[in-house]
Amino acid sequence: MQTQEILRILRLPELGDLGQFFRSLSATTLVSMGALAAILAYWFTHRPKALQPPCNLLMQSEEVEDSGGARRSVIGSGPQLLTHYYDDARTMYQVFRRGLSISGNGPCLGFRKPKQPYQWLSYQEVADRAEFLGSGLLQHNCKACTDQFIGVFAQNRPEWIIAELACYTYSMVVVPLYDTLGPGAIRYIINTADISTVIVDKPQKAVLLLEHVERKETPGLKLIILMDPFEETLKERGQKCGVVIKSMQAVEDCGQENHHVPVPPQPDDLSIVCFTSGTTGNPKGAMLTHGNVVADFSGFLKVTEKVIFPRQDDVLISFLPLAHMFERVIQSVVYCHGGRVGFFQGDIRLLSDDMKALCPTIFPVVPRLLNRMYDKIFSQANTPLKRWLLEFAAKRKQAEVRSGIIRNDSIWDELFFNKIQASLGGCVRMIVTGAAPASPTVLGFLRAALGCQVYEGYGQTECTAGCTFTTPGDWTSGHVGAPLPCNHIKLADVEELNYWACKGEGEICVRGPNVFKGYLKDPERTKEALDSDGWLHTGDIGKWLPAGTLKIIDRKKHIFKLAQGEYVAPEKIENIYIRSQPVAQIYVHGDSLKAFLVGIVVPDPEVMPSWAQKRGIEGTYADLCTSKDLKKAILEDMVRLGKESGLHSFEQVKAIHIHSDMFSVQNGLLTPTLKAKRPELREYFKKQIEELYSISM
Repeated sequence: MQTQEILRILRLPELGDLGQFFRSLSATTLVSMGALAAILAYWFTHRPKALQPPCNLLMQSEEVEDSGGARRSVIGSGPQLLTHYYDDARTMYQVFRRGLSISGNGPCLGFRKPKQPYQWLSYQEVADRAEFLGSGLLQHNCKACTDQFIGVFAQNRPEWIIAELACYTYSMVVVPLYDTLGPGAIRYIINTADISTVIVDKPQKAVLLLEHVERKETPGLKLIILMDPFEETLKERGQKCGVVIKSMQAVEDCGQENHHVPVPPQPDDLSIVCFTSGTTGNPKGAMLTHGNVVADFSGFLKVTEKVIFPRQDDVLISFLPLAHMFERVIQSVVYCHGGRVGFFQGDIRLLSDDMKALCPTIFPVVPRLLNRMYDKIFSQANTPLKRWLLEFAAKRKQAEVRSGIIRNDSIWDELFFNKIQASLGGCVRMIVTGAAPASPTVLGFLRAALGCQVYEGYGQTECTAGCTFTTPGDWTSGHVGAPLPCNHIKLADVEELNYWACKGEGEICVRGPNVFKGYLKDPERTKEALDSDGWLHTGDIGKWLPAGTLKIIDRKKHIFKLAQGEYVAPEKIENIYIRSQPVAQIYVHGDSLKAFLVGIVVPDPEVMPSWAQKRGIEGTYADLCTSKDLKKAILEDMVRLGKESGLHSFEQVKAIHIHSDMFSVQNGLLTPTLKAKRPELREYFKKQIEELYSISM
């Protein structure tokens, strides 16, 4: 068929007529057509591209042969579990030395004073100070070996990292002490770990330690090193009970004058004893080697290597406690690549100000903070129109996220989300969340609103930090990702809860080079956690999803039986009820002598008043917390969510008490990792629980 015939059929001008066709158009039309063509050309060349996943997202893990149902990551170079990513970074000492080499002595640790810009210590300054401090410790009767445990009792700050690196430089072992562990636990740790030297930040903590010595509770403590200035009277008080008190600068000066050659550790050497706070009893000292920590963050590097690899220009904001492994592992990734870590001022209320000054690219968080961000964003959309527009914009961006596109330069960002992104410094490219279950709704919204990659991990101190992680490109919610390439995961039967591995459900068990060596001087609890084949039993109940990802569905350790013989896992129920919009915190209580559950609810002070107002319930936050109408409305909303999530009738609470003050670490109702201290909550609300049962009988 001739060209002219084709054009005639299509009713287009013939080729010979095209020139005449264009000459017939006005100049304005031609300019408009040219502009449209330019816009289309620009869009085709600059249109956002979907992120390419590192594996088939429909099969993110596979079964290991002859393993009894264990699964492994499909990302990796073979069946062998990953032990390290770089040959020159197999210990935490080598990790920092690698960063020193890569950075070219660039900035390493940052700190700031109120309303001032960040000041930076260079990699070489940090390395030198660590050697001086370590040499000073050796001059003060410490030994360069893995039998030497050094306590660090401080909030996040550069000196924390310098103290840690000083220990690693001379094969000593770090033992973090939490700010909020309480005097009984601190005494227990010092004695259990035979700690003779503690490095603290503030004089008040030195006084706390001295009180133990004065009461002859910690006779082995001989040296306290202070980061902050202190009065001469403190030193005199120490002398009276046989404790030497020195400034960190004085110990560094001593080490500089009496320098010792570094005694680097081996991968199998102990690096840290991380005492987990626990919800009952004495804390347990998880023994982690250098190889454990390196294996764990190497698994993270392997999963993300083709998508969002760490860079020398990366900046991390440090505010999550350094006493916990989640923060430590993320920081190790940054040091290994010559990046920077900036510390917050120490006041969580100033975190946004710190982030604006620092402009971090990496933001490790816990779900509780994400929930607060989400609630605050929607509380500012205080009219139906604003809320509708915000939800509409979020849905448009969430559609992009589902197709693999993550960006912060869309029209929706310009109109709605740029201010949210600016509140985090405007440069965040990766958020990592862990330590507790994250709400799928919150994660989905923030992935869209923040315009950056948001990853979720799952694990515990006993497997260093993480054992599963989101696969890049899988931006679905409601699961914790696939196994890391450094470990296998299997599910074990839990007969009492009717979970069976053959059905893809059971207790999550982990085995690999990131799994700890046991609890310090506690063989009984070590045997409970580690079986004879080296599997770590986590106490969490998981379920394999069709794509090979893991979903946390229950908790084995906190279960009880109701009077009618039904087993109940309160944390599973709490994770459902917490999705109720006005609920900030919830404690579900059951009793083997009772046939039903009751709950203590703390409403969200930013969200609840407007939620109540929409239901015709007026009043201040304090007034609303005593309102019977509000209590009824919240209970109905919780029960609705329970039904939608498939809770049995015996799993639904029958009555609630509204409490106006948040559960917190300070009032002793949360652990330092923000987990509920169930025995303390039960005792604290004993009277209210009794009333709920008496009213509901």
